[in-house]
Amino acid sequence: MISEKIQKALNDQINAELFSSYLYLSMAAYFHSENWTGFAAWMQKQSAEEYGHAIKIYHYLTEVGSRANFSAIEKPKSEWKSPLDVFEEAHKHELTITNKINELVNLALSEKDHATNNFLIWFVNEQVEEVSIAMQIIHKLKLVGDNKSGLYLLDRELSSRQ
Repeated sequence: MISEKIQKALNDQINAELFSSYLYLSMAAYFHSENWTGFAAWMQKQSAEEYGHAIKIYHYLTEVGSRANFSAIEKPKSEWKSPLDVFEEAHKHELTITNKINELVNLALSEKDHATNNFLIWFVNEQVEEVSIAMQIIHKLKLVGDNKSGLYLLDRELSSRQ
């Protein structure tokens, strides 16, 4: 039901989402090693959310009679200088994923694959949220700077992510 070109692009996106999950889990491990348990919990939830994105695409592929094909997942970075450094990298990564989603939408439109385009709109909206949240956290981290009390309060705030 979908073209081979779109099937390949969606499989590439599954890989990108799984890498995102892996990257955020690595960020969580970094935060745990630094005793920032709230930041770590936030990143663990982000990792699970990204895994869910991969599964969503997987299910779409099976619904349209295609097959998910998996490739190796790149090893993520594991060390950062500070919480700000981590979230700046997360923001940069989300911008990369946004570009990938936009390329998928462009491909679906060029192939006149309205079902896939409709499916991808959820991801377009999700990326707006992902980028915005990362920017909000970066702004807060810049506000508190190296103030340990401020970092502690932000760590505590992020631990309550649902």
